[in-house]
Amino acid sequence: MRESPVTAFRAPVLPPVSTGFVRALPSADRFALRLKGERVAAGGFDLTGPLNSVRGTPERFAARIGPDEWLLACPAGEGRAAEAALDADLAGRFFSLVAVGHRNAAIAVSGPHAADILNAGIALDLSDTAFPPGSATRTLLGKAEVVVVRTGDDFRVECWRSFAPYVHAFLQEAAREFG
Repeated sequence: MRESPVTAFRAPVLPPVSTGFVRALPSADRFALRLKGERVAAGGFDLTGPLNSVRGTPERFAARIGPDEWLLACPAGEGRAAEAALDADLAGRFFSLVAVGHRNAAIAVSGPHAADILNAGIALDLSDTAFPPGSATRTLLGKAEVVVVRTGDDFRVECWRSFAPYVHAFLQEAAREFG
């Protein structure tokens, strides 16, 4: 019996409209990668960065959030090709690659007060000197675990879909102070 692929429709958990400094980002394909040993470039992702760093573009990046752990993200629809490329490039090495695109949602925080907005719920120094572009970390925002990624001047907040409405509302409320 031949199996046919089944694709489930996943309704967005955040409003698609842009509202000032805080906005929901489009869906993306994401992976949790665990890889010990020498860090390499694989599957079109640069895995060579130090701990708490991110390599790539805002749309396609590898954020190193643990000694042997990365959050990989690429535009929606590119996941299967990225997964196949990672499998080929890492062949012969011990690694774990888990698709987590269905689990996460992403929120952009931008503008001159982006770090201040995030600091309403994150007890880390997110200033340009302490958390410059190219930085990434796993932390808490209020009561939710998040991954904060900074590939440029803006911040990307990755969180579980179940926490996304809370995180989005928290950031929207903090942004009200700045207009």
